[in-house]
Amino acid sequence: MTKTDILTVNPQELARAWNETLPLLLGPSDKATVVADERDANVLRIHIDTAGRSMYSFDFKCTYVDSREVKVEIVDAERGHDQADETREIIQSLIEDYVRHIHECAQRLKGLTNA
Repeated sequence: MTKTDILTVNPQELARAWNETLPLLLGPSDKATVVADERDANVLRIHIDTAGRSMYSFDFKCTYVDSREVKVEIVDAERGHDQADETREIIQSLIEDYVRHIHECAQRLKGLTNA
């Protein structure tokens, strides 16, 4: 981030806004939890549980590059309590879908982060 474009919103307030907005963008039975990273004020940790009986869960690291743009990385994918094979097509499809929703959420919240 440049000195002229820094993220100035309180990380806890930002996580709260994400917790309100992200579930609106996901499937009706998907569940998302967003928390501020304890070490980096520009990072949010996102956990998503999929709907249905598949019992997939995903952990993402969402880093604010500047006040408008985020970089999203998959940290972990599990099925039940076991590591999921992230190379499987179904897993890749879910990851791509959730990353798209995360970017959409960041766009919806740019009024808060770009203040």
